[in-house]
Amino acid sequence: MGNKTKGLLALLGLGALAYWKYKNSSPEEQQAVKDKINNAKDNLNKWGNDLKDKANNVASQVQDKADEFKNKAQDTVNKTQETYNS
Repeated sequence: MGNKTKGLLALLGLGALAYWKYKNSSPEEQQAVKDKINNAKDNLNKWGNDLKDKANNVASQVQDKADEFKNKAQDTVNKTQETYNS
């Protein structure tokens, strides 16, 4: 068997063991597991939202710089035209 197959079988075995342990645990322990999963999910969502906000901020800054460059270029073109037409 290849390493991928062995890895998948090990992962499947760990999953089955975790499921069995969860089903045989007390309701309090099951609730603790659910709470940990929900907390991890909330943290992951918060991290994703923070990452998205940072990406939007960077994109906005890039757009602002591009607009600034465009305006400077347009001003230069206008001044050149004024000089040429005078």
